Amino acid sequence: MANTKSAQKRDRQNQKRKQINLARKTDLKTAVKKVLSAVEKGDTIEKLKELMRDAEIKLARAKGKGLIHAKTASRKISRLSKKVMSIAKKK
Repeated sequence: MANTKSAQKRDRQNQKRKQINLARKTDLKTAVKKVLSAVEKGDTIEKLKELMRDAEIKLARAKGKGLIHAKTASRKISRLSKKVMSIAKKK
């Protein structure tokens, strides 16, 4: 337990940020999983592009907020795009 008032406040702030970051990361992972499951199902191109756009926005926002490293976000976007485009070329 923190001793000083400022340390107690920092503890409260850290707990609050942890909850916010956890929610954002969960939302991000869900968006990525939706794209991957849609690719496996072979959904329509419009649906894939819509899901991809959502995942890309969330990845970029997570990168900006410092939740994930910039290169990690770029790598995930690139790999998802590659999978979506491979489905688009087949159809």
